[in-house]
Amino acid sequence: MAPFQPLGAIRHALSGSPASARPRVRALAGGLLGRVTAFGAAASLAVAAAQLPGTIPGLGSSGGSARAQGTSGLVEFRWDNNKDYNKLYYFVTSTIRQQRSDYYLILRPKDRKTAILKLTITIPDHFDAKIDPKMIQLCRMSSGSMTKRTRCEKKLAATIEVSPGGKAIEVFPETPIPVDGTVGVLMTLFNPFNAGMFQFNALAQAPGEVPISGYLGSWLIEIDPN
Repeated sequence: MAPFQPLGAIRHALSGSPASARPRVRALAGGLLGRVTAFGAAASLAVAAAQLPGTIPGLGSSGGSARAQGTSGLVEFRWDNNKDYNKLYYFVTSTIRQQRSDYYLILRPKDRKTAILKLTITIPDHFDAKIDPKMIQLCRMSSGSMTKRTRCEKKLAATIEVSPGGKAIEVFPETPIPVDGTVGVLMTLFNPFNAGMFQFNALAQAPGEVPISGYLGSWLIEIDPN
């Protein structure tokens, strides 16, 4: 666009007679107003664009420094949410990743119909925490509430083994666990590095001639990011 010099143009328009100058002045004023309006609109758009911090992640970037703060794979939904799924109660002293925590995996009387000769707890593959059998115990439990915390009231004699890959815990009580009373497994470990949701499954073998373990339910444990 050619440079526009409004003052010089207006002086030239006024150089003639007053009658002949009026139409030229009106035309120049209209052109000047149109250019000023267009310039103001462009300036407004430029200011608005400059104030944008950046586009929404996933929809492109305008060169801004705003970015989503997070870690990939923070939440993973792994449980089998169907009619046979049974949610079990649990309590952990810390849900922050890589922090030391006590896990209380609870089995209440309503969670089992028979005595337990052997209890197996399966651990998901993505739960990357070290599980030490020396830091696990079978307990008579007291379930927590608003006025008291979950705790191990009495340690029960049992042999506890962890699979080589750390993906299963096997508990062999010296005497079968009766149906009445609340029992559970207490274990101390450092939470995994990965945050997310982890499904621990409880399988129980009842006394009898057929050594088959049945599904009791699942503890759905959530680990938070920092």
